[in-house]
Amino acid sequence: MLYVVACGGRPAADLPSFISQMQDDGWHVCVIATPSAVKFMNLAEIAAITGHQVRYDYKQPDEPDVLPFPDAYVIAPATFNTINKMTSGASDTLALGMLNEAIGLPLPIIAVPTPNVALARHPAFMASVQALRSWGVELLFDPDRYPLPTPNMGPPAAALFPWADLVAAVSRLRKTVDVSKE
Repeated sequence: MLYVVACGGRPAADLPSFISQMQDDGWHVCVIATPSAVKFMNLAEIAAITGHQVRYDYKQPDEPDVLPFPDAYVIAPATFNTINKMTSGASDTLALGMLNEAIGLPLPIIAVPTPNVALARHPAFMASVQALRSWGVELLFDPDRYPLPTPNMGPPAAALFPWADLVAAVSRLRKTVDVSKE
C-alpha cells in the first residue's frame, strides 16, 4: 500500500500517470492531498484510477478510516512549506498529520522537494532537508541533478520534475517492502 501525498505544485497535475506506473509495479495506491494541491488535481480521475477518494481533510471522529494502512509514502511534489512544516512537527493538514505519524512509526518516505532556486537557499529549508535526511526520509533533492525553477521565469516546475527517478526509487523501495513481509 503506497500513499502518495501531493502538495500544491504544478507536478500534482501529472499524478495519474505516476499512479498507473506504481500500480503496474504492484503497488495499491491511495492519494492524500494538501488543500493547496487540490486546485492542480483532477480528483475524479484519480479516484477512478485508485478506487479511493482523494483525501485532503480530516475525517469526523466517529467516521471509520476508509483507507488501508500504508506500507510507504511518496511526497510528490513536496513544497517548501510542507518540508519545513514536517520538521517542525506541524500537523495542520491531514497530509502533514499522516506524514508526521509515518516518521514516528517509522514508515519509508520518499519526497521530491520542488522549491524554486531562491527558496532552496533559505536557511530553514536547508536545515529541514538535513533534518529529514537524518530521520531516514529519502529526498530526491540535488539541484545539480534535478534543476529547480527560478521565480517567475524559466521552465515551470512541472517540466523539471524528476518522475523517472522517482519511479526508480519507489521500485527499489518496493523490493525492500516485499522482502520485509516475507
